[in-house]
Amino acid sequence: MPVKNNIKEIRKQRGIKQLQLAEELQVTRQTMTAIENNKYNPSLELALKIVKYFELPIDDIFILEEEKS
Repeated sequence: MPVKNNIKEIRKQRGIKQLQLAEELQVTRQTMTAIENNKYNPSLELALKIVKYFELPIDDIFILEEEKS
């Protein structure tokens, strides 16, 4: 099942630049780009840092999509 996320939308709503978020989370901007574009799933540690940074429930940020049969 693919994992999607709302990081880009949440970040933009809050007026946070991608580079700023990457620096706060101690990752590269390229890593944040890949995560926001659903090309890369963050590690559990990074996912938890993202949840803590935005102070939102995990399901508001990450979505486990059901596969169509």
